[in-house]
Amino acid sequence: MRVLPFILALSLSSIGAADRNFSMDDALDLKTVSDPQVSPDGKWVAYVVQSLDLEEDSDNSHLYMVPFDGGDAIALTRGSHSESRPRWSPDGRTLAFLSDREGDKSQVWLLDRRGGEPFQLSSLKSGASYLEWSPDSTKLVVVSRDPDPAEEDESDEKVSEKDKTPPPIVVTRLQFKRDRLGYLDERRNHLYILDLSSKEAKQITSGPYDDASPVWSPDGLQIAFVSNRTEEPDSNRNSDIFLVAADDGALRQLTTNPGADSAPAWSPDGKTITYVSVVSPELIWYATNHLAVVDSETGEEQVLTTSLDRNVRRPRFSPGGDAVLFLLEDSANQHLARIGLSDSSPQRIVSGQRDIRDFNFGPEGKTALLLSEPHLPSEVFSMAGSSEPKQISSMNEKLLAEVRLGEVENIHFKSKDGTEVEGFVTKPPEFQEGRRYPTLLWIHGGPVSQYSTRFNTTWQVLAGAGYLVVSANPRGSSGYGESFSKAIWADWGNKDYEDVMAAVDHVIELGYADPDKLGVGGWSYGGILTNYVITKTDRFKAASGGASETNYIACYGTDHYQHDWEKELGLPWENRELYLELSPLTHVENIVTPDLILCGEKDWNVPLNQSEQLYQSLRRLGRDTMLVIYPGQSHGIRKPSYQKDRYERYLDWFGRYLNGEESKSTP
Repeated sequence: MRVLPFILALSLSSIGAADRNFSMDDALDLKTVSDPQVSPDGKWVAYVVQSLDLEEDSDNSHLYMVPFDGGDAIALTRGSHSESRPRWSPDGRTLAFLSDREGDKSQVWLLDRRGGEPFQLSSLKSGASYLEWSPDSTKLVVVSRDPDPAEEDESDEKVSEKDKTPPPIVVTRLQFKRDRLGYLDERRNHLYILDLSSKEAKQITSGPYDDASPVWSPDGLQIAFVSNRTEEPDSNRNSDIFLVAADDGALRQLTTNPGADSAPAWSPDGKTITYVSVVSPELIWYATNHLAVVDSETGEEQVLTTSLDRNVRRPRFSPGGDAVLFLLEDSANQHLARIGLSDSSPQRIVSGQRDIRDFNFGPEGKTALLLSEPHLPSEVFSMAGSSEPKQISSMNEKLLAEVRLGEVENIHFKSKDGTEVEGFVTKPPEFQEGRRYPTLLWIHGGPVSQYSTRFNTTWQVLAGAGYLVVSANPRGSSGYGESFSKAIWADWGNKDYEDVMAAVDHVIELGYADPDKLGVGGWSYGGILTNYVITKTDRFKAASGGASETNYIACYGTDHYQHDWEKELGLPWENRELYLELSPLTHVENIVTPDLILCGEKDWNVPLNQSEQLYQSLRRLGRDTMLVIYPGQSHGIRKPSYQKDRYERYLDWFGRYLNGEESKSTP
């Protein structure tokens, strides 16, 4: 399934028509489009648009709809609040969605297509995080967390300042923390049925388990959902597909695979459920996600993609029920694919150098796609039958017409041991053949992830500032099969290091990169691999590791990956030498590259203490370094002002050490 080398075409707006390069301000002005949903009559597609507001230093998301055949988009919601997860009722009369417009918790709201203002349906104490319509359009199933007994009841009288003092945090769970959630208590996510006529919510699942992804059976009698109901759910990833009766809550386990089963979807006749299955759970995140089906009566399971060594996502039965459609990750693309229930290999419905993030069916084979290309941020496309996808949303059209984008070139090259690696080069808009440019090696997170043929905002910001940006999909990446991904098992910073360094050597050989002006950076695992790079070589004049881990023994119990550390490296007190040898901090004295270190204060995915230890060590060694902490932020930096600050610091740091520019950043 190798993708041949190519140079990705630019949009016409980026060739000569615009008079300025894409900048960090443009990055913050981009709108993010997601979650397209075709109306039951096939005439409209609803979707979500997220925007950043620098003045208010916040983000908000609103609902739009656009004619399936193309035309002007209509804003369905407005204001400073946020909406998400639009879902059409099967009868086509109502659009349900989640909104935080009344308080700090999202509730279910309804919008009548015939007109009028949205109105609130649910009043769940913990809010709602998910919704799906019943087939008869009279009910919804939602996911809500158990209420917090420590929260003040709205009916209580005003309490004293003493009573407002938070109670002690009592920890009893094995998995006791999670990024953006904080410390985990015994409250869990469960399923509720909301009745439209009475507005009452009936809880239908319970227990010390988290329930997710509910979907109604076609006859409306059962709901399939995902849950890990093993004896100690925090100790494994063994989620299964369960069925619960909508009327009395009678529960039945359907799948028995020891790995993670997720993303269920019913066949039109209700006899079969398709889902994503991990059949090699011992490989944790390196394992391939397969496509599977299970008989809803007998529980007989079948994996459809045993011979397909690629990840699948978001399976859905075709309208006729004779095949399953899904997203297929392959090399640096993600395509829409189809496989018959008796077929041995899938067929690609939408292929090419593009990245499809989501899709949704309407009547008569009408399909909405969320599609991105290197020059195009994700937009909604429509497709009828076998026709080519047609772009129908244009949320960033005006902005893109005003800027020049950097050309993105796909590259293939050999690593040190002969392994073929794929990557991308983003060129400055003024790129000239024969001229060498200051170059930034930018590394993706994960490690099990990949750079794809979708629009990459960071690449374009850096290219717009005059840098050549080289990015690779080293071993550990997810688009090249299970063996390629697990090649770095318990061996981080070796083969993947060789692969990203081969990318740098390749662009030097092409005559693009200035070997005397090299920088390196990344976020999350991109920051971790940046740490490995600068402990192993002094070729880079500057580095920026964001949200990285450095001391793996100190990670255990302070980040939220205890299960994964145990599976891959063993228990730290039993395998101390491996933990120490793999930790970049063990080799910190080798670092001579000036290092800009960034992290969110409340990051519990990759905790701040990891960045602090690296910074303290470099300062003690007398190296050039700076630590930037974003207050209140978790693993993903969400506040627009902090996002802008991060871009500014990247440009300042690399400008200073690669180009000799005077620093503009505040200490």
